[in-house]
Amino acid sequence: MQDYLKKTETELILRNYSGKTITSYIRCLKEFFQFLEYNFEVLNINKIKEFLLKKQEKEYASQTVNLYLNAIKFFYRDVVKNTQKIDLKFAKRSKKLPVILNYEEIQTIIDCITNEKHKLLISLAYSAGLRVSEVINLQVQDINLDELTIHIKNAKGKKDRITVFSKKLQDKLSKIMISRDCNEYIFISERGGKLTARTAQLILEHGLHKANIKKNATFYSLRHSFATHLLENGTDVRYVQELLGHANIRTTQLYTKVTNPILKNIKSPL
Repeated sequence: MQDYLKKTETELILRNYSGKTITSYIRCLKEFFQFLEYNFEVLNINKIKEFLLKKQEKEYASQTVNLYLNAIKFFYRDVVKNTQKIDLKFAKRSKKLPVILNYEEIQTIIDCITNEKHKLLISLAYSAGLRVSEVINLQVQDINLDELTIHIKNAKGKKDRITVFSKKLQDKLSKIMISRDCNEYIFISERGGKLTARTAQLILEHGLHKANIKKNATFYSLRHSFATHLLENGTDVRYVQELLGHANIRTTQLYTKVTNPILKNIKSPL
């Protein structure tokens, strides 16, 4: 089993998969191999179905079931080199609407944060629509203060993109950047080096608690809110797609479901 896991890891690295994806695929395959017990290299569609069905019976999220399936497909296609097609339908994806914080809630969260570095981190993440991984990896060279733009490098899907940020943050960023080299991180931990994703998430969690906001919001809610507020302000959905770095416009169009002004103006008959 360990030999096959190592071979899979090597193939994933050669194909430039992200570290997070590599870790997830190896974990999924390890569980699959433990389920099979032996003859890992033999492609058995019925066994794959049985394995995935057990995950669904345990009420695993559809995205998680699909992750297992993708890992299994990668193993047989790219490691074992089996040309037999694994013709299984993907689990139906959840169509839950994203948790959105309105502008007043975001402003209250920012106001409740007393640490200036933490305040800037949350402000910038919302202002530019950044993922938590993107904000902690920001370097001085990525920010153009004159044009109020940020060059996000090697983001999800190994893609670069340009996004915008608020002029209100220009001076605060300038004070940080003036004393640092171009390849230094914007947000540095007390121990040196960049902040961890968990630290950034905790900053928001503490802000939510202090602001007494009861929504089940996460760091990703800042990105959701950025997109939603742009659409509410009349920004074309195609430009929002570009700022977010979505490959498919249908992903961006999800936000139109929470910004429909006609629905919001309908009054309940009660």
